[in-house]
Amino acid sequence: MRTRLAVVTAAAAMTALVAGCTTSGGSDEPAQDAEGPATLTFWNTGSDEHAAALQAVADVYKQSHPDVTIKVQALSWDDGHAKVLTAATSKTGPDIISGGMSWGIEFGELGGMIDLNTHDIGSIKQQTRPEVLKAITSSDGAVYGVSFDNAFYLLFYRPDLLQKAGLSGPPKTWEDLTAAITKLKAAGVKTPLVENWNTFEWLPWFNWLKQAGGSLYADDCSKATIDSDQAVLATTTWADQFREHGVPKAATDSAAGMANGEVAMAIDGSWVANAIDTTHPQLKGKWQVAALPTGPAGAGTFVGGRIIGVMSYTKYPKAAADFIKWTYTDEAIQLLQKEVYNRAGELWLSPRSDQLNTLNTTDNVKQTLATTMETVSGPPNCKGWEVSQAEVTKKLQSVVNDNVDPKKALSEAATIMNNNLK
Repeated sequence: MRTRLAVVTAAAAMTALVAGCTTSGGSDEPAQDAEGPATLTFWNTGSDEHAAALQAVADVYKQSHPDVTIKVQALSWDDGHAKVLTAATSKTGPDIISGGMSWGIEFGELGGMIDLNTHDIGSIKQQTRPEVLKAITSSDGAVYGVSFDNAFYLLFYRPDLLQKAGLSGPPKTWEDLTAAITKLKAAGVKTPLVENWNTFEWLPWFNWLKQAGGSLYADDCSKATIDSDQAVLATTTWADQFREHGVPKAATDSAAGMANGEVAMAIDGSWVANAIDTTHPQLKGKWQVAALPTGPAGAGTFVGGRIIGVMSYTKYPKAAADFIKWTYTDEAIQLLQKEVYNRAGELWLSPRSDQLNTLNTTDNVKQTLATTMETVSGPPNCKGWEVSQAEVTKKLQSVVNDNVDPKKALSEAATIMNNNLK
């Protein structure tokens, strides 16, 4: 708890980060909507293109809700967390925010966000996958932010390069993956595999953890379980990618690598599925996607994405919550899919799995998304995880960079996580 308070105190001093943002109120408790038309500021963590897409969607909402005006502003992932944390603690800033999946719990427990259970979100909860809902629900049952969009890891590959190396298809198991890397190297592929989306950090490692049958915490959040035998196996296998098989530790443009033939396979985020043809049209029809290889415990992949929630000091809690509920309608989801594709060239994946067939993408991508959705696990909803992530990543990296014994590194990570639980 001391660690979290120190972070909060430091961030609260960074008031310059919210320069130019309006104050919406100062009460710790959400009040009834103020009288008159509502103007809501929405901070969306993501690119300018995503903000423009969301603004276009918000403008459509206004057509049926003329008394509600929503102004979308983009926050970068680099400093978005710090800015929202400052807003949450200073009670000044936007009315609505979107951000990392664990932000809702973190900021809600600080008194900065409204528990959306007070605004009748039962239908949203029913439409959210259980593992995603678990990840965004605090230990006392509060939901400070509902799932806004989802993203998870997929295996992108060039079938022709695999065939030239004597492979009949993408690897289906850990053993298949190692064998494929060896054969692709022998066939002259410079970099058989790259691993993106927070490369060389805890996110891609989490896939290996789940596939080995491990977990970060006990189900009741009573203690860290990152030092289990399953986690040691996962960490050893994950580290061997870099130590023995030449997987780059730095982020790689997987689409460019596949386009020039230097990369045969890429473990990357699901949003890339639509970006490949947009950025490299010469690859159209020359790549495929598959679920991640399975480990000894079976399939498993990390699901991320953004939550969307209402700040506790807003003058318009009901108007803000009503807009969020509207984003779960068929109309809003299909508008978001269209606008994000047109403006950012990316795939927008709704938390509603029944909307997969409305995506503007290939049947191969849709089928793989549907399969992978059945195996996803979100970040833990345990206290202290948000402030533990960076140190846990350092312990994982030490296994590769400094040849630290995996058991030792994970035991040290468990100590950090347990201290932050208190």
